[in-house]
Amino acid sequence: MVGKQYLTQQAVTLLKFAQTVTDPNVAAGLVEKAVDLKSRVDESNARDNGPRAPDVMRTSDGLSDSPK
Repeated sequence: MVGKQYLTQQAVTLLKFAQTVTDPNVAAGLVEKAVDLKSRVDESNARDNGPRAPDVMRTSDGLSDSPK
């Protein structure tokens, strides 16, 4: 998974680039993509990444309470 810091840097870069382009459609597309990246950062902040009980395993689609 891509880190929050990387996504934030990419969003900032897109916003800076959007300020320099003269085509409003291109600028709007860059801003929209920056918003998408920001929402991904916000989603990852909202997830519960706290400690898990030893018998709970993290799976690609969520959590499984199957023992190891």
